[in-house]
Amino acid sequence: MFNISQTVRRRTILLKSAVKSVFWVFLAGVVFNCTLASGAIDPERYITVDEIRPGAKAWCLTVLEGTKVEKFDLKVLSVIRDSQPGRDAILVVGLDERFKAIGPTKGCSGSPVYIDGRIAGALAASWSFAKDPLYLVTPIEDMLKVGTAQESASASANGFTLPSKPSRASATDFSMPIRLDKMGGYHTSGNTPPANSMNQQLPLAVSFPNHVCNDLAGLFEPMGLVPVAAITAGTTEAGDFEPGGVLTVPLVSGDISMAVTGTVTEVVGDKVYGFGHSFLGYGAVDLPMATGRIHTVVSNMLSSFKLGSPGPITGALRADEAEGIFGRVGAVAKTIPLKITVDRFNDTQQRSFDCQLAVNRFYTPILLQAAVMGAGLMRGPLPSEHSVKYTAEIAVKDHGVIRLDNVSSGKSVMEFGGEAISVVSLLMNNSFEHAEITSFDFHMEIGPESLAAVIDRVELSHSVVKAGQTVDVSVLLRSWLSSKTMQHVSLTIPGDLAPGKYRITIAGGDGYEKYLRKVAPYNYMAEDLDSLFGALKNILAVRRDRLYLTMTLPPGGITMRRSELPHLPATKALLMQDAKRTTTATPYQHWIEKEVYSPYIIGGEKTVEITVEE
Repeated sequence: MFNISQTVRRRTILLKSAVKSVFWVFLAGVVFNCTLASGAIDPERYITVDEIRPGAKAWCLTVLEGTKVEKFDLKVLSVIRDSQPGRDAILVVGLDERFKAIGPTKGCSGSPVYIDGRIAGALAASWSFAKDPLYLVTPIEDMLKVGTAQESASASANGFTLPSKPSRASATDFSMPIRLDKMGGYHTSGNTPPANSMNQQLPLAVSFPNHVCNDLAGLFEPMGLVPVAAITAGTTEAGDFEPGGVLTVPLVSGDISMAVTGTVTEVVGDKVYGFGHSFLGYGAVDLPMATGRIHTVVSNMLSSFKLGSPGPITGALRADEAEGIFGRVGAVAKTIPLKITVDRFNDTQQRSFDCQLAVNRFYTPILLQAAVMGAGLMRGPLPSEHSVKYTAEIAVKDHGVIRLDNVSSGKSVMEFGGEAISVVSLLMNNSFEHAEITSFDFHMEIGPESLAAVIDRVELSHSVVKAGQTVDVSVLLRSWLSSKTMQHVSLTIPGDLAPGKYRITIAGGDGYEKYLRKVAPYNYMAEDLDSLFGALKNILAVRRDRLYLTMTLPPGGITMRRSELPHLPATKALLMQDAKRTTTATPYQHWIEKEVYSPYIIGGEKTVEITVEE
């Protein structure tokens, strides 16, 4: 017979046991963190710098092939006090013949070093062109402190929260008209946080061919990363998080893979410590974490490196500090889905790539540009004469979609990638409020023809007209190989226009955008996230495959911030422009315009003058 009272007692006992287990796990974590905060570590598992002497025998654990962790003999050469202000280091040399053969190897960063059977620290830095496998070792007592500040300050459900505002956003002056074509240097300059503290260039395994990796080198160099062509995008044959095991950071995953390879130093419960130096030098982070597989070590006179592939993502990095990186197994890092579709003239099929991008205000734009460039160029470099027609949708939570729809010629995929990286960087680094990008959807169509043309000559049907009359404008375009094409545009003069001399400017997209920034700069400035969205949409609305005619009219009315009062009576407009007013008002500039489609991307501009008679 089923005994309810016995069942209740059993469940009560099990519940108490479970609560007790959770309590002891929690208590162990508290004790571990408190022990680190007090500066004390477990003397049975770890050995401190004070106990280490030159000449001591040592060994490290690392993976040189597959997922097998192996032991390699080392010798302590010296203990270097204050190798950096407030930081000590241990200098070791490899004794194993394989270590001697490959020399200092990138990807060994984080390999745990043992002395007397206890962990002393992790291989962290080496020297290029060194004949011997010399390494600096970061002490374990420093590494175990990584992440304690970030973890205690964290308040989000998954144990991590992004700062509300970027500290470097002031580098963009939103009170001036935004120019996407001037933003490129901002992303890869000193505005990015410093690379890893040991100044070590980390290998970034990229699932693109060598020629693409060479093109991407300039993007990743400021991050302290060196892109290398990987054998596969990823692997299911990955090991576990264990001392000496492979530790990867998949910055891009899916059909395109970009992952940094290092080594696990220590595992405490669900906590993983590695690298022995910073990754991006960013402090609090929220990046995917995985194990991986090493295919081989590529020996190099400059510096050898491990060629590896990331395994399935099974955790998340939470801290990236000078002494190493720290993550948690089972934690989930935020990522942004990215889809790229490529139609290329010398490819028999349309190719589609579905990926996930790591989220970081400074590095997500760079990763996006790299993915777009790689997808477009992986079938080979483009010929000198080529065109790229592209569209993109960048979705932002609670704010809608930013759309790119344009064409470029003779600039590979750099113009498309540069435009995208600028938009994303402005959104993610704006100083107003956090903009959460939820998805990217990119499409490019690459053709073998040049679409570039310049304005050779402009002719008017009438140079003297009356108000209300229509003027026919003939524009002679000179394209590739001096081919000439005539385009015709009509422009109607306003019926109430006062007599006088006026100028008509004929230009392509770049010239037209330059004109708009001059006559209506407020449409390209931002004072909050909504106005930033508006400014970006105004910029992206200008197409390169258009011929634009503009005619400047006499000013009238005023503008106040982004509000236009074009028909305000002159007396009131003068009153509103009083310098004593707290809100600045400027005269509103009137103009008329006309645009027509052009089969070319038009460079240069021409200005002609007409006379309006009574």
